[in-house]
Amino acid sequence: MKKLFLLISLFLLFTSFKPKELTWVAIGDSITYLNDHPDETGKRITKGYLTGVTEKLPHIHVINQGHNGWTSEGIAESLDKLGLIKADIYSIFLGTNDWWRGRLLGKLSDYQNNTGNGTVYGSFRLITNKLRELNPQAKIILITPMQRGDFVYINNPKNNAYGSYKPKNEQMLEQFVWAIDSIAKVEKFALVDLYHQKELDLKHMVNFKRLKDPTTSEYKNYPYPEYIGIPYNPETDEYPYPVQSIDMTYDGLHPSDKGYEVITRMLVAIMKKY
Repeated sequence: MKKLFLLISLFLLFTSFKPKELTWVAIGDSITYLNDHPDETGKRITKGYLTGVTEKLPHIHVINQGHNGWTSEGIAESLDKLGLIKADIYSIFLGTNDWWRGRLLGKLSDYQNNTGNGTVYGSFRLITNKLRELNPQAKIILITPMQRGDFVYINNPKNNAYGSYKPKNEQMLEQFVWAIDSIAKVEKFALVDLYHQKELDLKHMVNFKRLKDPTTSEYKNYPYPEYIGIPYNPETDEYPYPVQSIDMTYDGLHPSDKGYEVITRMLVAIMKKY
C-alpha cells in the first residue's frame, strides 16, 4: 500500500507540473514567413524562430501568420481575411517593410485615438484591437525590426535595398523601433527589442559584401561600413553574399540560423513564463 501511495503521489506531482498547452499566433513579414519556406532562402536556413521556440517549449503550438513583404498596413487591412483564431499568445513582428516603403510613422496619439490605417501607429492599433477581440486575455508580444545591412534578394538580385544606416523618406528605422517600444510601454505588452541587441548590430549582419573594387574592377570583400557607397550592378555582378559572408543574416536583411537563434532565445525568455 505504501508503494502504491508513493506511485500515486509521484504521478500527481509529475502531472501537476505539466505545462498547459498554449496556442501562439505569430504575425509578421518575411522573417516570420520563411520559417516554413526555407526553400526560398536558397537553403541557407534550416529553422526559423517559430520552430526554435516550439522545440524549446513544446507545450506551445504555433500558427505562422507571416506574409512575405507585408507591412503593418497590409496586415491591418486584411485582418478579417487572414483567418486569425483565438489564441493564448500573439506576437507582432512588423515594421521593417513599413520603413523601407516610406510609410508615415505618425504619433503615439494615432494609436491612442485609433485614427485608422494611415500611419504605422494607427495600423498597430487596428491589429491589437483585432487580437483583443479574439481573446481579451491573450498575451501580446511586440518584436521590433532588426537593424539591416544592404539587402540583395538571393532569388532576384534586382530586388535590393540599402541598410538602416541612413534614412528612408526622412525616417530612420530606429524611429519605428521607438514607436513599437512606446506602444509596448503604454499597453504593458512584452517587448523583444532586436534592434538594440548588440549581437544583431550592423557590423554583424554579414561578414562582408563582395563587390568590385571601383578602381581595379577586381572583386573584394568589404565589411560594414566599407561597402557603403560602392556600386553593385545586379545585371553584371556576382551575387554579393556568398556562403562565407553569412553572419546574423544571409542576405543583409533576413536572419541566418545564427540570427534566428538570437530571436529564439529572446522569445523563449518571455514565453517560458506563460
